[in-house]
Formats: sequence, structure tokens, C-alpha cells
Amino acid sequence: MSHTSKVALVTGASRGIGRAIALALARDGATVIGTATTLEGADGITRGLKEANAEGQGIVLNVTSSDSIDQAIAHIKQHYAMPAILINNAAVTQDNLFLRMKDEEWNRVIETNLNSIFRVTKICLRDMLRARWGRVINISSVVGSTGNPGQVNYAAAKAGLIGFTKALAQEVGSRDITVNAVSPGFIDTDMTRDLPEEHRNTLLQRIPMQRLGHAEEVAAVVAFLASNGASYVTGQTLHVNGGMYMP
Repeated sequence: MSHTSKVALVTGASRGIGRAIALALARDGATVIGTATTLEGADGITRGLKEANAEGQGIVLNVTSSDSIDQAIAHIKQHYAMPAILINNAAVTQDNLFLRMKDEEWNRVIETNLNSIFRVTKICLRDMLRARWGRVINISSVVGSTGNPGQVNYAAAKAGLIGFTKALAQEVGSRDITVNAVSPGFIDTDMTRDLPEEHRNTLLQRIPMQRLGHAEEVAAVVAFLASNGASYVTGQTLHVNGGMYMP
């Protein structure tokens, strides 16, 4: 699954699934640009890539700001090349029961998790169309398919992302651009490690494989979808959840 000569842009790459995706693509030969919301996070991405003897760097990006996106893409284009592989991974949570959910909690999640996909993909897609090759991979969530109490905003954004994936795949497939989604279940990350033991055990009872997933297992699926081996796979949602949801 060689990605040599390809530039890959991975949003939200400073930790967890995003970091694992960035390193997986780097191991396959891609030049990886990973984004973070802080300079500290961006520097951490750069260090991780250097330790892996990989090409690329971390940069600061606010995916909710068109100006920030324009500046980031201009930097990538000047120093590397336009991304041929785009991984839309950046996301936030602002959990609350629906009737207690504030406008800002709803808006922040929709803006970061869904509206940003529109902005980042649009600016990258123009060059993919000219090159007649591209890979757009959107990181959804099992919650986008099943729902989850207290996460109406997050579930709505992740479900919307799946619809976005299917529609865009139909628009650009004739140009050898594939658009797919990867939908992780409960993955062993900083967030799940902070769960109370009782809550964690309840989650495990819902997973036939009786364990949480690893970020590297999600990254492996993303790396496949980005490869030439997945050239006839588009408009799909690949579920990586240990069997807790079987569509």
C-alpha cells in the first residue's frame, strides 16, 4: 500500500486516532501534514514524524476558520504539494442531554465536526479533480449510526458526515477520486481511559470481541482506503467496532 510521492493531510493528528493515521500513512511512504489546534500539538506531530523517519510536519489549523484553512493550504502548496489524500478527522464533543443542551454546545460540535468537512474538502478537491486522482476519507463514529444519549449534537454531525460521503462519492467518482468514511466504535484513547470503571465494563458488554479497539486498527483501515488497492471502493462506510454494531 505504497503512498510514495503522495501528500496526505490529516486533521486532528496530535493524538489518538489521528496520530495513528498520520504515522500509518507515513510508514507507507506518504508525506504527511498533520494538524493541531495549538503550536505545542503541531510540534508534537513534527517530532513524531521525525522519529518515524517520515517526511512532513505538523501545522496549526483551526478547521472552523476559513482564513486558517486558506493559510494552511497555502503553506502546504508552497512547501510540498497539494494533498492527494485528505483525512477529515478533527472533532470535538460537547455532551449534554438534549433539553439542557445550549446553542453554543450544539453549534461548536456541528461547526467543528461537520461544517469543517465542507470547507477543507472543497479547497483540496479542486486539485484532486485536476490531477484526476484523490482519496477523501472521513472519520465518522458508531454513534452516527446508533445514536447515543447525551450526544445528539455529536451523533447528528457524524451521521451527516456519512451522507456527505455518499453524495460526494457520486459526484467525483468519474475522476478516479474515492470518498469513503471510517466509523470507529469505542477505541482505547485518552477519552475512554478516563471513563469510570463501571461505565467501561458496561461498554465492553456491548462489544462481542470484549475489548476496546486500538487506534492503529482504525489507521490500518484508513491506510487501505487511501491506497491503490481500494481504487474501486467509494461511497462506503467501513465500521471498525469489534462487532458492537453490524449494519
